[in-house]
Amino acid sequence: MERITVIGSGTMGNGIAHVFAQYGYRVTLTDISEEALQKALKTIEGNFDRQIKKGTIDEAAKKSALDHIFTTTNLAEAVQEADLVIEAATENTEIKLNLFKQLSELCKPEAILASNTSSISITRIAAATTRPEQVIGMHFMNPVPVMKLVEVIRGYATSDAVTDTIMRLSEKIEKVPVEVNDYPGFVANRILMPMINEAIYTLYEGVAGVYEIDTVMKLGMAHPMGPLQLADFIGLDVCLAILNVLHEGFGNPKYAPCPLLVNMVTAGHKGVKSGQGFYTYTAGSKDLVVAPKFS
Repeated sequence: MERITVIGSGTMGNGIAHVFAQYGYRVTLTDISEEALQKALKTIEGNFDRQIKKGTIDEAAKKSALDHIFTTTNLAEAVQEADLVIEAATENTEIKLNLFKQLSELCKPEAILASNTSSISITRIAAATTRPEQVIGMHFMNPVPVMKLVEVIRGYATSDAVTDTIMRLSEKIEKVPVEVNDYPGFVANRILMPMINEAIYTLYEGVAGVYEIDTVMKLGMAHPMGPLQLADFIGLDVCLAILNVLHEGFGNPKYAPCPLLVNMVTAGHKGVKSGQGFYTYTAGSKDLVVAPKFS
């Protein structure tokens, strides 16, 4: 497996492209606009510069990796020679289903089709293709160049051979793959999102403020980041979407998103990406600039 195509050049997509290129794979990064692709390349270069400052790579490794990344807005061109296509588009079921239907027609027969979805059913995605046995989930964690975990999700029809290939590939890029079965939220978000939702309920019900809730979880439970700040980093809209998938998938009221979360997303407060969530951030940065909005 030598040629990797990544669809979607946002935070997850450019991180996935970064890692595969760093390990010598030829990566084609595709998106709907040239502007998005150029922004992604700048982000990737900046992340390589951070690695250089930390001493984990040198300038030669950075140049080699960047030389392995190619960009195009033409989806058919991007995927026609790919051995593996990793979809990292918006966490929207219809978008993913339409995309995988296209990929089934555009990709070479032996290509593996993977989704970086954080909660949407791989079985459902695979059913939109003519090759469900070759569809699998590769759920990378953010930030991709730093986080070691890859949640490898087997759909109902995913073959043993495809699963083994993706497990080995993940190890080749020095990630730690964990194989899980296809149920709503998989493992990571089935556990994480109810915790975040409960933290939001704790705020909503006036038990404590943002700073207090996050401090309890950081100092009392040894979490590197409090659940409310983590929600801001993930994106409150993404958290809401995942909770809706869990609620719909299990039909259990314990997964119902907190009304405060719904209101914040409706108001456009999506966390770091919008500059406002449970905390307020400098435009275009993850730096906090003011005290928590709620206290």
